[in-house]
Amino acid sequence: MAWTRFGKKKDMPGGLWIKCESCGAMLFRKEFEQKKRVCGTCGYHFTLPARERIEMTADAGSFEELWPDLVAQDVLGFNDRVPYGEKLTQTKAKTGEADAIVVGTAAVKGVPCALGVMNFQFLGGSMGMVVGEKIALLCELAAKRRLPVVLFACSGGARMHEGAVSLMQMAKTCGALQQLNRAGCVSISVMTHPTTGGVTASFASVCDLLLAEPGALIGFAGPRVIATTIKKELPKGFQRSEFLLEKGQIDRIVGRSAMRDELGRLLAYATGRDAVAAFKPLPVAADDEAAVAAAAAAAAAAAATAEKPRKKGKVKS
Repeated sequence: MAWTRFGKKKDMPGGLWIKCESCGAMLFRKEFEQKKRVCGTCGYHFTLPARERIEMTADAGSFEELWPDLVAQDVLGFNDRVPYGEKLTQTKAKTGEADAIVVGTAAVKGVPCALGVMNFQFLGGSMGMVVGEKIALLCELAAKRRLPVVLFACSGGARMHEGAVSLMQMAKTCGALQQLNRAGCVSISVMTHPTTGGVTASFASVCDLLLAEPGALIGFAGPRVIATTIKKELPKGFQRSEFLLEKGQIDRIVGRSAMRDELGRLLAYATGRDAVAAFKPLPVAADDEAAVAAAAAAAAAAAATAEKPRKKGKVKS
């Protein structure tokens, strides 16, 4: 502990500030969490754990998890610096999750749906046998119950530790979504930062509606690999959600704060419900009520002034 001429200097508690990965600004952690892990300076969207994403997307108390006991197997006996079996055990203990996706049924703005959210904290959100199986089972359940499906992608791609078994999940998930489409149910993909590799090349890109968060990295191979292969300079913003929207690869970019409202509206359209009722905006925060009231009063005063009739001037003879 440092000393000053006035006595001992108090140490600042750790973890109060966080540095933005995009602009480098220092963000107060409490305010950062209140803004749903979005940088208040540049709007950069940080990755979210699956449980936090579910909490801010689904209606309170509506999420019911399915197949939580499915776990991956080291079928290849894959050995790196740490054997795959040990790495799975360590990651489960660290994250508290069985694998890189959490699925279940939920309601979004009162509209029932099947929900799947990938977890980047679990081995980079890599897609292996469990991820593919859970998505396939979720689509089968949704087809039986006539539910729309919402899938949040956040992944580095297929899981190399499972070799060809992980690559097979690309065809498996695409086939499951095709069966869901034939059953007349809608699927919505939300691509978040990052969505790359085999996930982009499979279920994340073949749903009926493709949404993305602002600034999300979306692509198959990384920009450095592509630039090295083609030996050309890539255009500005390459593989970012704004670039893909301009090229027509995604349908819409939706900020994190508006995602739940937008999903509620789209799900209401997909299921024939009242989209206006489902799109009720979130309640105004208590701190903003005074500002909203003042703005409403100013608007009313301006309208009254505009409607006030003008006095007729005297006509000169």
